[in-house]
Amino acid sequence: MRILIVDDDALIRDSLKLIMDLEDGIDVVGTCADGAEACRFCETHDPPDIVLMDIRMPVMDGVKCTEKLRQKWPNLKVIVLTTFKDDEYIKEAIKNGAAGYLLKSQSSKAIVRTVHTVFDGSMVIGEEVATKLPVLIDGGQKKRKEPSFCDDVLTRREIDVLKLIAEGQTNKEIARALFF
Repeated sequence: MRILIVDDDALIRDSLKLIMDLEDGIDVVGTCADGAEACRFCETHDPPDIVLMDIRMPVMDGVKCTEKLRQKWPNLKVIVLTTFKDDEYIKEAIKNGAAGYLLKSQSSKAIVRTVHTVFDGSMVIGEEVATKLPVLIDGGQKKRKEPSFCDDVLTRREIDVLKLIAEGQTNKEIARALFF
């Protein structure tokens, strides 16, 4: 799989590149310091399969870059890798098509596992972020009066799955709850 790393911190870019380059089957095709540079990279090269994207960057942030990349290349997958677990960043990143949202405090093994999982077609939300999903989805209320951001992005069934994930249920427990 081909990966592009986008982060304004050179140490983070270089560290992620080193970690990814050690993995069989992963080819880091480039690194960029901001979202605008990432968009230019994808325009001038074959777009990668996955972009590891920071949120806060100069010139163009990761949320806007995710939106632009996913509009132009819908099959490209973006994993947000950031220090920020701010509700607005989470909502906007998912709304714009991020296939993953992890905090940089994750281990390198967890980041590599996430890359493989997203490449295989699943969405990954880090544990610290997943605990916020019920509030983000329902606005902290049992009955919503107004539609949430998820109504435009996710189906009712996907929202049900996200709620169960946020509760910490396993795949088997989710399957039982939804299908049996």
